[in-house]
Amino acid sequence: MGRLASAYGQAVAAHRAARTHLDNARRALAGHAAPAAPAGAAELVPRLAELGGTLAAPTPGATPAAVEAVPVRLGEAATAEGAFPVLVPLGGGHHLAVDADARDPRVAGLLRALVLRLLATAPPGGVRVAGIDTAALGATFGPLRPLVDAGVLDPPATGEAEVAALLDAAERHARAARHAEHPDQELLLVVAASAPPPREAARLAALTHAGPAAAVCVLAAGHPPAARAGEAPQLGATTTVRLTERYAHVGDPPGAPFSHDGTGLAASVLLDGDPPAASVAALAAHLGAAARRGDAVGFTELLPERRWAESAGNGLRTVVGRAGRDRVTVAFDDATPHWLVGGRTGAGKTVFLLDVLYGLAARYSPAELQLYLLDFKEGVSFTEFVPTPRDPSWLPHARAVGIESDREYGVAVLRELRREMSRRATTLKRHGVTKLADLPRDAPVPRIVAVIDEFHVLLAGNDALARESVDLLEELARKGRSYGVHLVLASQSMTGVEALYGRAEAIFGQFALRVALPGGGGVLDPLNEAAQTLPVGSAVLNTAAGAVGADTVVRFPDAHAAARELAGLRHELWQDRPAGARPPSVFRGYEAARVEDDPTFAGLRPGGRRPLALVGRTVDVDGTSAMFMMDATPGRHLAVVGTSATGAEVLRAATLSLARQHAPGDARFLLAPLVAAAEPASDDTAATLAAAGHRVDRLDVADLRRQVGALAAALSAPAGPAGSVTGSPATGSPATGGSAAGGAAPLAGRTYVVVFGMDAASGALAATDPETFRSGHDDLLTLLRQGPGRGVHLLGWWRGLRRLADDLGGAHNRDDVACLVALNVPGAELGLHLGVHDLAYAPRPDRALLVDRHDQRTRLIVPFARDGHGPDGED
Repeated sequence: MGRLASAYGQAVAAHRAARTHLDNARRALAGHAAPAAPAGAAELVPRLAELGGTLAAPTPGATPAAVEAVPVRLGEAATAEGAFPVLVPLGGGHHLAVDADARDPRVAGLLRALVLRLLATAPPGGVRVAGIDTAALGATFGPLRPLVDAGVLDPPATGEAEVAALLDAAERHARAARHAEHPDQELLLVVAASAPPPREAARLAALTHAGPAAAVCVLAAGHPPAARAGEAPQLGATTTVRLTERYAHVGDPPGAPFSHDGTGLAASVLLDGDPPAASVAALAAHLGAAARRGDAVGFTELLPERRWAESAGNGLRTVVGRAGRDRVTVAFDDATPHWLVGGRTGAGKTVFLLDVLYGLAARYSPAELQLYLLDFKEGVSFTEFVPTPRDPSWLPHARAVGIESDREYGVAVLRELRREMSRRATTLKRHGVTKLADLPRDAPVPRIVAVIDEFHVLLAGNDALARESVDLLEELARKGRSYGVHLVLASQSMTGVEALYGRAEAIFGQFALRVALPGGGGVLDPLNEAAQTLPVGSAVLNTAAGAVGADTVVRFPDAHAAARELAGLRHELWQDRPAGARPPSVFRGYEAARVEDDPTFAGLRPGGRRPLALVGRTVDVDGTSAMFMMDATPGRHLAVVGTSATGAEVLRAATLSLARQHAPGDARFLLAPLVAAAEPASDDTAATLAAAGHRVDRLDVADLRRQVGALAAALSAPAGPAGSVTGSPATGSPATGGSAAGGAAPLAGRTYVVVFGMDAASGALAATDPETFRSGHDDLLTLLRQGPGRGVHLLGWWRGLRRLADDLGGAHNRDDVACLVALNVPGAELGLHLGVHDLAYAPRPDRALLVDRHDQRTRLIVPFARDGHGPDGED
């Protein structure tokens, strides 16, 4: 009995405080009543081992340790009568410090075990881990890599700037936690595998004094540093661990001491080592799946409680997602006037942009916000913002939307934004202010957000368009903040844009907010690696132009998965659109243009003094009709040039538009289909004209030669009333379009000679009349020079520029046909014909260049064609 009594007394003295600590945890020991009186150490130690094992076993779904401490196992205490687990409180304002850093394998293993146990004990999302490892450059956390991939462990900070950024985020978390409304605040576990520099060490120590409400737990290895132990900052409620040669000594946990005299646990402790790799992988898989479910951000989280209730006077703001459990708000204001967004294909760039646009549109009315949206890729990023045959709704904030935009359309939008800035500058001067926010409330000016997706396409190459785009972007970036014009440039890559050489910093330096999605680290500073391990559905937001230390990782919802909610919101906003609101101007780069759909064509009526020939739709912000005025000015004839059969379709559109401006009988149409490729367009033109009651004469090559001669002769004769050409009428059926007889002269009124395949008549026009010694080219030149003044106009399709030049008699006569539509004609060849040496034109399908030598106009257009006819659907 003496030996047993001695052992019992030793055990009681050694573990009196531990029993007190265990008593505080009785709520976790349901069904485990303590014995009334311990019989001795032989019974007490096994009992401690049993109860300690119960406490140390992870309990998934337990209350997180943000505001209440939980017991966590450190290792095993060794006594003469056996071993039992050693538990210390963590979380709830309790922390842990080890006097050696993680270069000691025992410390590294202990830290990894504690991280795993805290994650396993808390519910998914209850603990977030941030690591600091300046001594081993992140190697301490290498075995926990599956947790990084699962998104529950942040990549460790290894440099001084990264440590500072991590502590910035921890301090923000602590401040937010104190004001958190939800009781299940996430615990931030800061694990310092080695002592950081003195300044950061002081900030780390300050976190241990923040109290339970801060929801921060610190595991500090290498504290106090041996080199400056006397200068080390004092920690708050912290359990200390001091390593000996083989074991460790555990100090008294604050509030639940092991000893009555402050000496700590009176037993040596063998620290736990690394958890098995299989356990790490299994926990990572479980937490990753649960985190994806629990952390999924719903689209409705981005929306305000009330629609259109916010003012844009001082800027625009919207929620884009969550960082942890906190909603993240971004802004277009003086601090972050423009955004740069980067991400590889499939990274969610379009989804992120849709989240931002819908969030803004829900907060600000169309009187506060206008949108200009450009997409240069083969996608449908912004299609849902415009009316379609299936859905007539549109986003009332949208002013111009480009889908698969041409570069020329992008430049046109930038020019329009520059003009808008000039208008706003005038408004500010009139009110005597310098910023949009200072305008009086009765003179509101909406802020503009212009989004350019895949903007590098706009700047491709080093041609005139790219150079002008760079100039415009630089001006908008520098001046935009003052006038409420904000840019969002998005791309897969920020490198290799030749037009930006020497200009990138001047432009992108204005883009303070950087958004890096997976694969989009190019928008950040080269030293900033925050985006390297991002999963899809998340992004790095940086408010310091990409510099290290200003990063926030945010998760954002999948707008595509919320298609029903998006459609509902869009229809809600559309129904509430202001009275008189018009749908946005839309440019669909892939869409053919039809003259029958053109609003100008629909509005044409007889009686105009200067008939208009419509040939296509201009590639500009408003999609204006591309046209030529057929007035009395010499040279007002139309030449369509190129081998593409679209040339016949352009002639058809021009002829039908002219016919709508004449009452039946007021104009005569001479149609000459000279090539097989033009017959469908020519036949349709003749039938449409005849159905409208117009006189139509069908000509072959010989007929055309005789008619040109007759017209030339009539034009050389004295003018009749009102300047019309007089002479005997031509024969031929106006209803059926029969051939005209030789030697006929034109009728009074206007005459349009429409030749489908003018180059096919070159041989006939080259022949010389044996009596007059005049060739057909001589008569053609007379028609071209004198015809417009007498109401005669030629509309012809030449399949080559050389044939056109030959028919005109050389370059010195090129102004005799002032209206030109160039299809698939090489730019260098076209520039040589026009006498323009720096002409920037690259022919491509469904595009043409409109040239008006009188008005000095050169515009890219979408030429008119019927469905199924043209370069992609030739008959």
